[in-house]
Amino acid sequence: MKKTLKKSGIIVLLAVYLIIFTTPAAHAYIDPSATTYLIQAIAGIVIAVGSVGIIFWRRTKRKLKDKVGIDFDKNKETEEAVVAVKTDDEQK
Repeated sequence: MKKTLKKSGIIVLLAVYLIIFTTPAAHAYIDPSATTYLIQAIAGIVIAVGSVGIIFWRRTKRKLKDKVGIDFDKNKETEEAVVAVKTDDEQK
């Protein structure tokens, strides 16, 4: 099994080497619209990774709060809920 993995690893490394170092250079023109598309794709990836990171962080905080008893909101100032009550004079 190890010999097979070693041989396949060598084959993969050889293929990567051949692809990277033996391909001819492409002297091509990059259209500005293609560059804009590339920037949009990179921005989308950054936003997606950031969103996943925030979701992971919030779940981790919740688990820590439940298991360890860490209160992340102990220094947070909160306001009481304001409830509007109509009196009999205002309803008429």
